[in-house]
Amino acid sequence: MDKATLIGLILGFGAVFGGQVLEGGSIMALIQGTAFLIVLGGTAGATFVSFPLKTILKAFRDVKTVFSYEEKDPSSIIKLLAGYADKARRNGLLALEEEGKKSSDRFIRKGISIMVDGGDAKQLQEFLEIEITAFEEETKGSAEVFEAAGGFAPTICIIGAVLGLIHVMHNLSDTSKLGEGIAVAFVATIYGLMTANIICIPISTKIKRRMKEELLLKEIILKGLLDILDGVNPRFIVEKLQGFYLEKQQQQ
Repeated sequence: MDKATLIGLILGFGAVFGGQVLEGGSIMALIQGTAFLIVLGGTAGATFVSFPLKTILKAFRDVKTVFSYEEKDPSSIIKLLAGYADKARRNGLLALEEEGKKSSDRFIRKGISIMVDGGDAKQLQEFLEIEITAFEEETKGSAEVFEAAGGFAPTICIIGAVLGLIHVMHNLSDTSKLGEGIAVAFVATIYGLMTANIICIPISTKIKRRMKEELLLKEIILKGLLDILDGVNPRFIVEKLQGFYLEKQQQQ
């Protein structure tokens, strides 16, 4: 579990519900089924209209990176690439075939496969850059889904508020029903703002952050594999990739 995500959700929801309690209100006053249905259903509906189904399903799959993400150490990847370089210089590129099969990283496996099959530097770069571009576009799509949902939710909550007020106006003669309508109006607003600012927009932001981290690692791997193909000294590869990583980190 990503600790930052867990802490953020606890702080976000805790601040809202805790503030309600500190003001002397009841947490149950914030539990309103009609408001929940209007805001969540309306937001989901608008989002589904806006994106292809495959993009939405991919977005839901990418949510797992927000809650559970295996941090990859660039230093260990650079060290791994240096080990590949040393083995290739000693025994030839074909010696990397088994290393590629054992790797858990699909990007590394594909790169080594191209090298072992006789691909040159141009082909290696072309194929892996296609992989990088495809990954970036798919992940951007996932982030855009939640970003859009974060934009829809506050607008949908206004619909919930208006519906609640309509209910109030229709029951002005029956004071026992006024409270229910007012509750829907105000709680819908809270749900919309919470959905946007505690859930959807932060998820979009973190998906983008994960994407940047993955793109940087893929760039490091690509540069390392190209150097291995060119027979560059492993020590030079380490120094070059470490410098590249530090430069990218400063730019971010």
